[in-house]
Amino acid sequence: MADSDNTTTLSFVTGGSVPARSANAMGPRLGEFELNAKESRHDTELPQAALPDPALLLLSDWQMARYVSLLLCRVQQRLESRMMVNTGIRGLTEDSRNPAESRARRTVGDSGAYAVAREAEVFAMTDALKLQDSIPEVAATSLVGVIAKLEMIVGADRDIGDPTDFPWPHIASVLRDLKAIAGDLPGCCRSRAGTRRDFAKHWEAAAKLVAALKEEGAAERRGRPGAY
Repeated sequence: MADSDNTTTLSFVTGGSVPARSANAMGPRLGEFELNAKESRHDTELPQAALPDPALLLLSDWQMARYVSLLLCRVQQRLESRMMVNTGIRGLTEDSRNPAESRARRTVGDSGAYAVAREAEVFAMTDALKLQDSIPEVAATSLVGVIAKLEMIVGADRDIGDPTDFPWPHIASVLRDLKAIAGDLPGCCRSRAGTRRDFAKHWEAAAKLVAALKEEGAAERRGRPGAY
């Protein structure tokens, strides 16, 4: 599948600790992080004209779930790197008058956002795995649909221990043969709105989970004799 656009830009801000409040208030906001991700051939949505076959619909949803999980993984990695960086150099902190306090405040905020990003990535990858597991239940109605199912199966070999073992290379060879006979999958175009929607959905769900776990931990500490 050929991309009509090679880059996707997703901008958002994460910061501050995760309070026990509505997840809508914790959703990503535009501004701080800029992800310019070059998409692979699998990180796209198929055009509407190519979607009648249920297998093509499944492939489109699976590709989007995997791509959103990749974006969330990158957010998590950036936040993790930022938490590890502590230069201590005057003038490089938010408030040079009190560098230690500024670093502590930023670290608390980053750790809260990191926890949300980590859980959001799990939600996105879980969605992808559920779609992947549903492949046997979806009947392709065209040869292109069969190719779409094989694309997902071959794509899943990235998540296994050794993709060079039987039957992965053999399935990949069948996929190449089918494409040589019937042609590749239809061209595709990217849906930025869909990417943002799914990203926000997983972020909000993760924020609710992190807030609930934080509140649960606080309640346990309150109920413990001598706990503060």
